[in-house]
Amino acid sequence: MAITLDRAIGQRQQSWVTSVLASQTFWVLVAVILACLFLSVATDTFATPKNLYNITRNFTFVAIIALGMTLVIITGGIDLSVGSVLCLCSMVLAVVMNAGYSIEVGIAASVGTALLIGGFNGVMIAYLGFPPFVITLGMLSIARSLAMVASNNTVVFQFGPDHDMLLALGGGAWFFGIANPVIYMIVLALLTGFVLRWTKFGRYVFAIGGNEHAATLTGVPVRRIKVTVYMISALSAGVAGIIQTGWLGAVTTNIGAGMELQVIAAAVIGGANLAGGLGTASGALIGAALIEVIRNSLGLLGINAFWQGTFIGGATVLAVLFDRIRSFRQSE
Repeated sequence: MAITLDRAIGQRQQSWVTSVLASQTFWVLVAVILACLFLSVATDTFATPKNLYNITRNFTFVAIIALGMTLVIITGGIDLSVGSVLCLCSMVLAVVMNAGYSIEVGIAASVGTALLIGGFNGVMIAYLGFPPFVITLGMLSIARSLAMVASNNTVVFQFGPDHDMLLALGGGAWFFGIANPVIYMIVLALLTGFVLRWTKFGRYVFAIGGNEHAATLTGVPVRRIKVTVYMISALSAGVAGIIQTGWLGAVTTNIGAGMELQVIAAAVIGGANLAGGLGTASGALIGAALIEVIRNSLGLLGINAFWQGTFIGGATVLAVLFDRIRSFRQSE
């Protein structure tokens, strides 16, 4: 009995180690750690408290949106509108507060805008059968255009009576000197991870991405789940927009431009499969961290910033290649 028990424990430990080593998220984390160690030795400024503070704060905005994007990708969809949704929600918040309303009203208007956009995307995709690429690409243009209309294409930097409160919300550090955006990101990541791992909704999300037809036959409310997922994606962009507004202290109509590409790259690099069925909250954070480390390192190493897209795109391609190799080995 003891031999059998020991053997079972050994097999379980071996399978756990094997699964970790086969995880794309694990190897991306290793890459982040190695990059940080290299930059700490190669430069005098990377490991300074100020630079590390900036890195952790900067990547949080991509990471927060990547959490919502991961849910969309797990279902086999895509959301190209998140950068523009961030812009519109930021502008709604700024315009409402600039008009003299409280921060609570501004945040409610911003969140409501995000949920409305996400609901529209979800209904068009889930109930009317439009391709996610087409609908969210159209919303990319619509949302940014509405942001220009709302502000008359001007910069908004006065936020009414609660101006200082908003700046503290996004740019402060209330707990142990840790930037507020980092705290928000950690809380949202834990919540997303819990939902995906321990709730019926999370199981439904994976079921849809694994085999949508089979999920429908087993009674999964596919359409409602899809609508909810796109609402969560837009909401994550709206939340990031609110935080970034407080951090920057101003809103322009080009805020969030191109961010959707970084967000998708972060999710994919972190292990989300564009074909659906795979993805984790921790992977979204680690993927976003790698992108920010790459961006930060270019300046510190004296490399032209124009190479940023090349490095990020290359990391994305390598992540997809890793996933394809893993899938090929599993099929054998």
